[in-house]
Amino acid sequence: MHDPLTGRYRFPCPSRGDTRIPLSSFRSVTRLPGTAHPAAYHVAFECGCGADHVGLVSQDELDWAHLATAPELTFRNLMTDRDDPLAVELADAAASRIGAGEWPWSFFCYLEGRPRPVTPSAFTLIVPGGRLFGVAVECPVCDSVSVNVVTQAHVDVPFWNDATVGVVAHVYERDAARTIEEFRSELASSRFDERRLHLGR
Repeated sequence: MHDPLTGRYRFPCPSRGDTRIPLSSFRSVTRLPGTAHPAAYHVAFECGCGADHVGLVSQDELDWAHLATAPELTFRNLMTDRDDPLAVELADAAASRIGAGEWPWSFFCYLEGRPRPVTPSAFTLIVPGGRLFGVAVECPVCDSVSVNVVTQAHVDVPFWNDATVGVVAHVYERDAARTIEEFRSELASSRFDERRLHLGR
């Protein structure tokens, strides 16, 4: 479902058959009740066909597939003309960066007044606004929801953390932004503080 080399998810599309989209095309992410291992998430996403669709994704695909740890991932070695495994090398590179204090994704928790490492399953809403994206994120430590305004790369590219992010000066309840339209209007009316993300730097 996720291709770590392109950073895109594959979902069915009623008009195209299949579509491949980046994480920034997700509009909402909701954990489904029930099994915890693996957890499953309902996602609404903006498709390349122009319509919005829904799909299901496992927590492993949502949070860890970006790090290219799938054992079946290979590349064509032009020196040997063989398909060699890629997962070990990429997993080692990700582990060394995490060990050095970098995290694939981060956000600024307004309630705690500090940056926190997260995974994409903590994103609850993602709304584009010109060159930037408003992202509602549930803090894994205090469970509050903060809204950060970030670049597309901050959402889509693991280990790309914007040096500064916009932070809405408000703490949200978990269900405060029930729809994307409400969230978009809230973003348009909010003032943002600029905060620095220093995660292991």
